Amino acid sequence: MSKNKYVVGIDQGTSSTRSVLVDSSGDVVNMVQEDYEASYPHVGWVEQDPEIIWKTTFNTYKKIVDKVAYDGHDVVSIGITNQRETTLLWNRKTGKTVYNAIVWQDRRTADYCDELKAQGKEDIIRKSTGLVIDPYFSATKLKWLLDNIEGARSKAEKGELAFGTIDTFLIWRLTGGKVHATDASNASRTMLFDIENQCWDKNLLNLFDIPDSVLPEVKDSIDDYGATDKKLFGSSIPIKAVLGDQQSATVGQACFEPGMIKSTFGTGNFVLLNIGDTPVYSNNRLLTTVLYRLNGKPVFALEGSVFVTGAAVKWLRDGLKIIEEAAETEDLARSINSNGGVYMVPAFTGLGAPHWDAHARGAILGMSRGTGVAEIARATLEAACYQTHDLMVAMGKDCGVPFVTTRVDGGMTENNWMLQFLADITNLTVSRPTNIQTTALGTVYFAGLGAKVFSSLDEISSLWKQDRLFQPQLGDEMREKLIAGWEDTVKRVLTK
Repeated sequence: MSKNKYVVGIDQGTSSTRSVLVDSSGDVVNMVQEDYEASYPHVGWVEQDPEIIWKTTFNTYKKIVDKVAYDGHDVVSIGITNQRETTLLWNRKTGKTVYNAIVWQDRRTADYCDELKAQGKEDIIRKSTGLVIDPYFSATKLKWLLDNIEGARSKAEKGELAFGTIDTFLIWRLTGGKVHATDASNASRTMLFDIENQCWDKNLLNLFDIPDSVLPEVKDSIDDYGATDKKLFGSSIPIKAVLGDQQSATVGQACFEPGMIKSTFGTGNFVLLNIGDTPVYSNNRLLTTVLYRLNGKPVFALEGSVFVTGAAVKWLRDGLKIIEEAAETEDLARSINSNGGVYMVPAFTGLGAPHWDAHARGAILGMSRGTGVAEIARATLEAACYQTHDLMVAMGKDCGVPFVTTRVDGGMTENNWMLQFLADITNLTVSRPTNIQTTALGTVYFAGLGAKVFSSLDEISSLWKQDRLFQPQLGDEMREKLIAGWEDTVKRVLTK
């Protein structure tokens, strides 16, 4: 394969969309990104404009392929990765959504989730989907749309509407409405998918009163997802791979062997542990999810989800306006010798694993008259690490195997101070790759596999390169003292 054959990864995230161009050596040649904002119409509600999601996808992809075509080269394949669980419902004829995208962070269905728990539905949902009952997942969001948008249920029952997570919506738009599909990794995040039998669960569809006519076809993570409509970009390029963003980051980190673990620090933080081809169901409120599916065979992961990490830094910048750039937090954290007893619990949209408290809300505790910007910034960074520690502890209990190293990625991992604190508080070696934007890379690698740009998972593993290793340096006594302070602070915001 000549080096002028490229693969494009479309990475549609919670706060930005980027398109990434990668060559056959696995090197990122070009990247175009556009940021956008969510809206918050009520407390706990988080929405996005689907047309802005589409516009940023269209714009970033077009800029990439236009430049490639101008240079006389070829894009041979596209991979899509996406913010998961975010839910859309659209008209099959017009392609227009019936409502805004309901974002994964949205908590509007928290009371309904409490009702399901009171009805004793947790076990049947967990045994089928590997998930806990929480507003995080797509099923209750879809039910809300069907129940609350005028005419939606009757149109859905007539087969006039299509449901999808962001990947499905983009595939529909990119192919001109020819393909309505998702991959197994995204399907496994809907709370409607039987992960062992790899099919939509009819009992759960009945429970949530969702007509199966709205559901997309579930394909392998490397599969035929159609091709871009020539009317859109002037060329028809095959879409060969789809992965949810955290699964894609795990692939981008080459965590192909059971026991390998990665932690992505973006808007939230998501820790995934490869557990191989047999699902392990957590006793510590972690999620069992499809990591990817190739040739009909799924590989599974244990996952812990933290809803707010990078979003808390963004809040310091855009909400409190106490910093101008996220990078300032590193210098602020270094400027003081300790957190001064200040802890932040960034439960802006509830707490994820292992607490799963949709009603918890954020708090900054331990402040004194001497507390300043530096203490609050440091507490924000520390919170990301404490929450990751909680997930690692839960994973260790489920698997019974101690971890040695975690591979990290995402925008926050540019912060060396935070990664050193992460190593200290988890007592693990933290490995940062040369390319920390691994989310797009995972789906690029799989799209490249599908187009025979890459030959095997082994070749993909060989492309992974380490930038820096962070070793634990904190004594056990201080580590335990800091964790005890964190645990006490979390107890104060829990509602159950």
